[in-house]
Amino acid sequence: MNPSGEIRVEVLADARALAVRVAGWMVEKAGLGGEFSVALAGGTTPRRLYETLAGAPFSTAIDWARTYWFWGDERFVPADDPANNARMARTALLSHVPVPPGHIHPIQTGLADATAASLAYERTLREFAARREADDGTLFDVTLLGLGEDGHTASLFPADPALAERERWVTCAHAPAGDARITLTVPTLERSRAVAFLVCGESKRAVLRRLLRGDTSVPATHVHPLGSITVFCDAAAGG
Repeated sequence: MNPSGEIRVEVLADARALAVRVAGWMVEKAGLGGEFSVALAGGTTPRRLYETLAGAPFSTAIDWARTYWFWGDERFVPADDPANNARMARTALLSHVPVPPGHIHPIQTGLADATAASLAYERTLREFAARREADDGTLFDVTLLGLGEDGHTASLFPADPALAERERWVTCAHAPAGDARITLTVPTLERSRAVAFLVCGESKRAVLRRLLRGDTSVPATHVHPLGSITVFCDAAAGG
């Protein structure tokens, strides 16, 4: 696990500057050689990042043919629903760059229920892990995460049993509003060489401070990856 426990923090002027900085950071990570696997996040801030990656100069700076794309969580809604995280990422990024279709691995929400979707996605991840050549035990080179005002990350919410799951790679979760989710578990998110939290807006300032203090009532503090953690935040969130 992240041996120092250190969380690097970069404060950018605004959401646009944050997207440009993280796009450059991802290009750097992708340029280290070999295949490049990413776990994507949903939400407004990641969408701006994806749109930035799809444009110049970033779209020509990544060897898309050796990239692999996964999702940290998904709402159990149809694939064409506007709330679907995979739909958002395809619209903002993946349909604009030459990623081989077989390298894109969305969570399948057309199955009978969220449990079936979580089991299917766990099989997908296990199959990828079996063929991935990573001596350090990682599954993802980069994992992008958001931070909710309640401290949730992916779909790991306070007091939800999914937060305590340690055997499964993928499990069902429920948002406070009751909607069904599929989420990677803490141990799966931790199999990352680099975790980036993307945090924007004054409404996130208080919970970001709690994260940086190590407040364990904040679900995001439970993620201790094999590699590094960086918080990229705008000035409104960073204070």
